[in-house]
Amino acid sequence: MDIWADPVLLARIQFAFTISFHIVFPAFTIGLASYLAVLEWRWLRTGNDAYLDLYRFWVRIFAVAFGMGVVSGVVMSYQFGTNWSVFSDQVANVIGPLLAFEVLTAFFLEASFLGIMLFGMGRVSRRMHFVATCIVAVGTLISAFWILAANSWMQTPQGFAILADGRLVATDWLAVIFNPSFPYRLLHMITAAYLTTAFVVGGVAAWYLWRRRYQEHARIMLANATLMAVLVAPMQLIIGDLHGLNTLEHQPVKVAAMEGIWEDEQGAALRLIGWPDASTETTRFALEIPKLASLILTHDANGVVKGLKSWPREERPPVAIVFWSFRIMVGIGMLMIVLGLISGWSYVRGKLFQRRWLQLAWIGMMPAGVIALLAGWFVTEIGRQPYTAYGVLRTAESVSPAILGPQVAWSLLAFVLMYTLVFGAGSYYILRLIGKGPLGLQGSPKYYQHSMEANGALAGDGAHA
Repeated sequence: MDIWADPVLLARIQFAFTISFHIVFPAFTIGLASYLAVLEWRWLRTGNDAYLDLYRFWVRIFAVAFGMGVVSGVVMSYQFGTNWSVFSDQVANVIGPLLAFEVLTAFFLEASFLGIMLFGMGRVSRRMHFVATCIVAVGTLISAFWILAANSWMQTPQGFAILADGRLVATDWLAVIFNPSFPYRLLHMITAAYLTTAFVVGGVAAWYLWRRRYQEHARIMLANATLMAVLVAPMQLIIGDLHGLNTLEHQPVKVAAMEGIWEDEQGAALRLIGWPDASTETTRFALEIPKLASLILTHDANGVVKGLKSWPREERPPVAIVFWSFRIMVGIGMLMIVLGLISGWSYVRGKLFQRRWLQLAWIGMMPAGVIALLAGWFVTEIGRQPYTAYGVLRTAESVSPAILGPQVAWSLLAFVLMYTLVFGAGSYYILRLIGKGPLGLQGSPKYYQHSMEANGALAGDGAHA
């Protein structure tokens, strides 16, 4: 088959490319917005200017990441009309309002207070500025709520009816929003966002400690990142287990692909590694732990797990990609737990900031959250194939009818070139900001403190929280 003549495959690749770029930035800003609220709260409580330095440092990075997230999101949404018009037409009455709610309740909220958060320090009172930061942080969480509601409905559609012309209409909005997979996927995504941000912050802190720069600031950041890793990484493991059980109930073929299981197995073994071969319907070179897959998936060592052969070939997702993406996600998650526990123990013993090998480990794990995040989305989205709305609308039936392969191919090439240029420049700028550090971007922190006090007094608030 000529890939350049297949508009469905090319449209899928194009959407995968754009959403892979896009999802990184919202996830990072969800975690970073909450971290900024914590930093400003700590500065207001303690009066320690190091927290103010860190706030001003990370808020610049937040602004760049937020902007790139908005740009990439707009580009992605246009593809619903250009490449996936049938999907848009048939599910618009269900998905459209959810995306509109996200704009009305989250985006407008963020846009209203983002200016105060970015440019209001020294111009409004401390209390007002802190409120603006908190509102932006809450806005990112509300945005995640609606986006995950829409995407979860595509995974486990509920609360709808199909009209005679094939279009879907909502019959129960609570069932649409709170569909069976939504609570698990929302928690899984938010904790993933917090971990992504924590390991970026921890990696930057470890790099400063390694270079012996900004020692006070680096210690604060690494301690914060360690606390998040100790608390949230094990929590993510528990949430992931619950999410897996939910997926087994509603999308069992996806779980079979994740585990590389072809035959129905009682007491199914966990395949640590291997190569799922769709042509022979076997997982070759498998390294297995007996009964562990059944124990994890059914909480019974002798539980039965359905294999991929229980479904026709045309109902199965691409197994190898799902299988290995799942292992990358879980493997990184386990590394996060281990590094968090070691760092937490080192902090208790007073050695967290002195151990050079631990600093190297944090530096090496800096991109880990992003990689795990992308791997998790690959499992989720590729694992529901061959459907756009699982069990309701097939991917091959969702593509725009008049679209041609070469058209999508040329637009995909244009996206690759433009994204490389624009997001390469944005990423370079973020790295430049990190290179300059929290004190390389501003003057004396005392100046900002005095400026805020003066402006807060003019505002009638006394500039005190």
